[in-house]
Amino acid sequence: MTSHVDSISHASDTPELAQPWAELGLKEDEYARIREILGRRPTDAELAMYSVMWSEHCSYKSSKVHLKYFGETTTDEMRSSMLAGIGENAGVVDIGGGWAVTFKVESHNHPSYIEPYQGAATGVGGIIRDIMAMGARPVAVMDQLRFGPADADDTHRVLPGVVAGVGGYGNCLGLPNIGGETVFDESYAANPLVNALGAGVMRVEDLHLAFASGTGNRIILFGARTGLDGIGGVSVLASETFDVDEHGAPVKPRKLPAVQVGDPFMEKVLIECCLDLYREELVVGIQDLGGAGLACATSELAAAGDGGMHIVLDNVPLRAEGMTAAEILSSESQERMCAVVTPENVEAFMGVCRRWDVLAADIGEVTDGDRLTIEFRGETVVDAPPESLADEGPVYERPVERPADQDALQADTTANLARPATGDELRQTLLDMISSPALCSRKFITEQYDRYVRGNTILAEAADGGVLRIDEESGRGIALSTDASGRYTKLDPYTGARLALAEAYRNVAVTGATPVAVTNCLNFGSPEDPGVMWQFREAVHGLADGCAELGIPVTGGNVSFYNQTGSTPILPTPVVGVLGVLDDVARRTPTAFGDTPGESIYLLGETRDELDGSIWAQVAHDHLGGLPPTVDLKWEATLARIMATSSKDGLITGAHDLSEGGLAQALVESALAGECGIRVVLPEGADPFVWLFSESAGRVIVSVPRGEEIRFQQMLTAQNIPHARVGVTDPDSGTFEVQGQFTLTTDELRAAHEGTLPALFGVDPV
Repeated sequence: MTSHVDSISHASDTPELAQPWAELGLKEDEYARIREILGRRPTDAELAMYSVMWSEHCSYKSSKVHLKYFGETTTDEMRSSMLAGIGENAGVVDIGGGWAVTFKVESHNHPSYIEPYQGAATGVGGIIRDIMAMGARPVAVMDQLRFGPADADDTHRVLPGVVAGVGGYGNCLGLPNIGGETVFDESYAANPLVNALGAGVMRVEDLHLAFASGTGNRIILFGARTGLDGIGGVSVLASETFDVDEHGAPVKPRKLPAVQVGDPFMEKVLIECCLDLYREELVVGIQDLGGAGLACATSELAAAGDGGMHIVLDNVPLRAEGMTAAEILSSESQERMCAVVTPENVEAFMGVCRRWDVLAADIGEVTDGDRLTIEFRGETVVDAPPESLADEGPVYERPVERPADQDALQADTTANLARPATGDELRQTLLDMISSPALCSRKFITEQYDRYVRGNTILAEAADGGVLRIDEESGRGIALSTDASGRYTKLDPYTGARLALAEAYRNVAVTGATPVAVTNCLNFGSPEDPGVMWQFREAVHGLADGCAELGIPVTGGNVSFYNQTGSTPILPTPVVGVLGVLDDVARRTPTAFGDTPGESIYLLGETRDELDGSIWAQVAHDHLGGLPPTVDLKWEATLARIMATSSKDGLITGAHDLSEGGLAQALVESALAGECGIRVVLPEGADPFVWLFSESAGRVIVSVPRGEEIRFQQMLTAQNIPHARVGVTDPDSGTFEVQGQFTLTTDELRAAHEGTLPALFGVDPV
């Protein structure tokens, strides 16, 4: 074996000449620092590793200085139920009864624009491998999708492929898709957001972490072969903005990396193989191969361990001929895992892999040094401190500046916009809103997903939060919800992030679950824009402060920058996922109002004239300005306790949170979900428009059985809970009546609500 190979013989110290490091997304000062760390010029393989590991996507170099605020605001009490948190592949929470849940949401935005099906499919595959790497069985997925205008040609190119990719990969894995959100807005044109959440379940004692310890322990690469797909995905594709041509139209990156290609059937086998390996206690440490591929897995495992690592790339199974060391290390080929195994367990490990027909190869060992060394064809192509790759990348304190037009944006309120005043105008406004792409039914999308595979889904269709049974014997279960509002976050990033947290928290609470933990995926424009960094900092602080107020921890997350085309960033979109726990899923509360006549409908919470940033302002006036609704997280926690108590005591038969579209939208959705007519009676003296369409936070509607109305009212009064009786169920009427204002048939509502997307995308409505 020879010494280091200085293989970049064509590199030059002349800045004006084209440089390999620049083509890989590195800055000149970053390249200089790499040379300082190594004491020489890097090899091709080393340069490739540093470029991917120091990319924005992997190193969080622009966000680290702000993300540390999560740790600063998390108390020991908040951490008490966390088994793994920020920095691990996924957060893990002890939910009681010996059970633990791992969950995380990540982005696959730019790949999904370039190749919608594979971009979305491999986004699902990647988050599921994060769940697998914690020692859990994956049990569910969710999705958060953002597209340009629903009638735009490019949306028609991107959306069908993304939805098919999410559904195709998840369905093939046998994982239910238990919820999500799809939003259309001009800002996401040419830069869709595809955020996928994965959740898994394990016994507490089965937790596994990513580290390589124990001198002489073997490094086993198992799963699919390594090919040329996805090379440069994190360093070039995910860490740069898209350009525009002279007409302002988006163009693909000049040097387009290949988008990864997924094989869900391989991943399904890999899941079962991993679970058997865990069951037989054959794994010391484990890491999935996603962004940055083998470069990431080897450097992170070594950096988290107590020694060094030596890898022989010649042992890596390949599916393409003539691959270089840099290509093998940078490849983001899917369905691969890397495990640390004691020598005496290697044969047993290989035996489990053979049982599942999973390809496995011994590619190296843990050493007693402090270096990551990699050889290829008899030459040492990498010799570097693993911490310098995994943990010691550049950290930037980017300029932060409140945008110059922020004051004007907030001053442009809805106060002077024309509002519907008559019953006929209110009726038409309701129809316009429920049929708009902003609020219409997403059945066209969700019916492409399998929501009930494995038989443990309790709530998914037409539900605020997805609910899964975890333990057959006890009935223990979990609830999950993901939410975001780019419109509110644009108006006030701090409040917008808190509103996203409040809504996800409330969506979990209305199922009867107790919220216990948070994950996030923070989607923003270029970090080189001071205005974007201001939005990011404010959103992080809003989310962290909100979690501290609620007393639940952020267990992990993802940052996605460079979501913009040209100089125009997307709406700042902090996606928040909340995990809740139910002691018995039999007591969960559905969204649908039932078929029992005469059940009273109550609105809990206060309704204020808060229409800035609302869907009404968007649909009726194409307007975005003013200030978002106020948010009171102490009240949200109180409301959650009321919902849990009411669910356990049988005081309510249905519940739905109020968010986009306000009371009118919530009533329509609950009525259609239960095929139930409703008579709406607004409080005396109430402004019908405000009560129907305000988007004040901290509100839910519930249906109360006739025999429990007095007890329910007494409970609310005793605890000073603001409430109003706003209607009654009337299953046989077939109408949706707002007394004194207008009446619509439920058939008219359904046609308006469910016909929009099928018509736009050329599909006959079901």
